[in-house]
Amino acid sequence: MKFRQSNLFWPLMALLGILLFNLILTPGFFHVEMRDGRLFGSLIDIVNRAAPVMILSLGMTLVIATGGVDLSVGAVMAIAGAVAGCLIARPEGCILNALNVHGSIPAIIAVALFVALICGIFNGFLVSFLEIQPIVATLLLMVAGRGVAQLLTDGQIVTFNDPKFAALGSGSTFAIPNPIWLFVIAAILIGLLARKSAYGLFVEAVGNNPVASRYSGINAKNVKLTVYVICAVLAGLAGLIPTADIKGADANNVGLYLELDAILAVAIGGTSLAGGRFSIAGSILGAILMQSLTTTILTRGVSAEITLILKAAVVVIVALFQAPEFRARFARRRAA
Repeated sequence: MKFRQSNLFWPLMALLGILLFNLILTPGFFHVEMRDGRLFGSLIDIVNRAAPVMILSLGMTLVIATGGVDLSVGAVMAIAGAVAGCLIARPEGCILNALNVHGSIPAIIAVALFVALICGIFNGFLVSFLEIQPIVATLLLMVAGRGVAQLLTDGQIVTFNDPKFAALGSGSTFAIPNPIWLFVIAAILIGLLARKSAYGLFVEAVGNNPVASRYSGINAKNVKLTVYVICAVLAGLAGLIPTADIKGADANNVGLYLELDAILAVAIGGTSLAGGRFSIAGSILGAILMQSLTTTILTRGVSAEITLILKAAVVVIVALFQAPEFRARFARRRAA
């Protein structure tokens, strides 16, 4: 009964419903096989495709828990992908050619994540120190950031051929696709930070009552700054996955609309958009639910346009059943 009142109950029920639907109506949906030293199957594909959104949702959870929101994560993904692609391909006339990393993949990843970190500092400074509304502050980078990525790539898809970097998006380790490993590492680090240190309590305190948290000795400005930095770095990591997968920096499409998927995943997972208590596990569950629904719809031959409508319908239904007021009314009607 206690778990039924949890915010995880209804997203989990929706996910189980989708899996049950596929068990009955989609032959081979649960079939997993080993090919060329890698696991293949619909279940593996769902988690693999959901990895970028799951990584985004980790950072978005912390931001929303402070009462904010980050609309720029898609643009930061594009920037990080553009930086990595340009450092590898070194297209003529690119300003990043002045930085010679000698083809070192760790150095390329580090530079891309450092640029993402700068984006996070920019967002955090506007929100925490200049006290600009988060939706406005991050909207600036959402628009300008994709323009920066397009300037770096000169508006073109910068292609490259580097098997080591491409392995981040299409390779595997111990038969598990590498994007899943990247998510697992990020989830462990964020989980330890949020639940095994005082930082998680600081985030919740700032989200619940910034004034009270300040009087209790918590530096609310620094807490808000750090959550935007963490969110941006994770967005940069997520941006490397599609860039490596397609072996090209596509500033126009990498991360497009994924900020909305990340926000939906966090909301479905039970984190209040008003701030306060948050659930990292719920956000991960929300991201998997969204990708499971997308995969299910596409395997049924439904057009992409209808997919968006059905995803929105599921989000509304899950959100309604998470609302205490709606659950109470629903219970009263059933009793009557």
